[in-house]
Amino acid sequence: MIIKKYSKLVTFIIVVIFFQSCMTKPPESPDNICLIFKEKKSWYKAVMRSEKRWKVPPYVLMSFVYQESSFIADARPEREKLLGFIPWFRPSTAVGYSQALNMTWDDYKDETGNSRASRKDFRDSADFIGWYASKGYYQGFERTDARSLYLAYHEGYGGFKKKTYRKKQWLVKVADRVQARSTKYQQQYWGCAKELKKKRFFFF
Repeated sequence: MIIKKYSKLVTFIIVVIFFQSCMTKPPESPDNICLIFKEKKSWYKAVMRSEKRWKVPPYVLMSFVYQESSFIADARPEREKLLGFIPWFRPSTAVGYSQALNMTWDDYKDETGNSRASRKDFRDSADFIGWYASKGYYQGFERTDARSLYLAYHEGYGGFKKKTYRKKQWLVKVADRVQARSTKYQQQYWGCAKELKKKRFFFF
């Protein structure tokens, strides 16, 4: 009986380790969008699909993913510490590449019909970011205005209109970094976009 019990435990551990090993690793050169797409061809395909569907520029989308999760598939906010050292609850339900919250993710799945979407899947996360950004375009946001789009991504479009971010200088600084990275990615992308399309990364 004891052997059977431990056998099931060992099997479970092996399965967990297997799935963790299969999880996509972050890119080797996260500061260069061209190298990211050359290494992660399926990511390039996903980002292009999101751009085609939602009109979000690749460099804006990728700057969001970098800021939100550092390209880590199972990223989550760090747990708060009880009494300064005991691991406690996480501050939010954010998970995955896009760090989408449970409620917002459910809204995305309902509106798009993508009921099996996973926040740990890059393609789904790329589509989610495009979906959310597109709501801003209808409200007059510029497609390349990563700063404003990120503030709305964090505060919600209602919060952005109320300018709740003004009371969060740390968030404004983060949004500035997102804009700077988006601009950097944009300049890089212009130098390799033709090459990426030429290699037909859509078909692999």
